[in-house]
Amino acid sequence: MPTRTARTAWNGTLMEGGGQVELTSSGVGTYDVSFPKRAADDAGGTTSPEELIAAAHSSCFAMQLSAVIAEAGCTPVALHVTADVTLRPDPAGGFRISGIHLTVRGEVENLDADGFVRAAESAKAGCPVSKALTGTEITLDAALD
Repeated sequence: MPTRTARTAWNGTLMEGGGQVELTSSGVGTYDVSFPKRAADDAGGTTSPEELIAAAHSSCFAMQLSAVIAEAGCTPVALHVTADVTLRPDPAGGFRISGIHLTVRGEVENLDADGFVRAAESAKAGCPVSKALTGTEITLDAALD
């Protein structure tokens, strides 16, 4: 399996500086990052580590869930996954990702609502990104459309 790479160039202080994160392996883009915008309600056209983690987690979970559903002999028609990643002050100092909430709605052939929830729980546990984030509370809301 390949190794994927991203890199960040940062200039200046935390509060007044800024940077660009490049998705190097894919070459699909370079995105601005800024701590003040990271901590603000309005990201103002910049991304953040939390948004990038949300993108990684939602896509990984969707892939894992489609595999779990197929292994059960069912057909995933459509899966819509949202990952909400929350940054909060850490009582020990600094900041921490305090939680990730996954929401999935799906259309699946030959699978009832209970089976879908079981598949989603299995996918949450088996998703490589979930495994990498085991120090963070990950919650799940799963339902068929």
